[in-house]
Amino acid sequence: MSTQPLLNYTQNKPIALPTRVEPKVFFANERTYLSWLNFSVVIGALAIGMLNFGDRVSFISAFFFTIVAMATMFYATITYHWRAKSIRKRGQAGFDDRFGPTMLAIALFAVVVVNFVLRITDRAKHGSP
Repeated sequence: MSTQPLLNYTQNKPIALPTRVEPKVFFANERTYLSWLNFSVVIGALAIGMLNFGDRVSFISAFFFTIVAMATMFYATITYHWRAKSIRKRGQAGFDDRFGPTMLAIALFAVVVVNFVLRITDRAKHGSP
């Protein structure tokens, strides 16, 4: 039996011990990803409904809603893979993103405003109440 210690200690160097990542962290990342995809599917379904049952204004608005839904899917996929890679590498930085959801909310708000403006101008042009 050896008398040497298992770990060599030095005065000024901290020893890095491996940390275990809980499986719930991976599942939380996946749950967040699925929530974002659910949101984008709802926006896409709204766009399809407007496309199928609407007029010219609805067609234009459906196009913009489809772009927002696709941007949301793209954002969710990129963020999911970034977080999964960071979790696998045991990154200790924050996993939150303040820029992406804000930009998507602004884009969705802009599309809703465009929809209302197009609808109001179309009603004024055709003289409908």
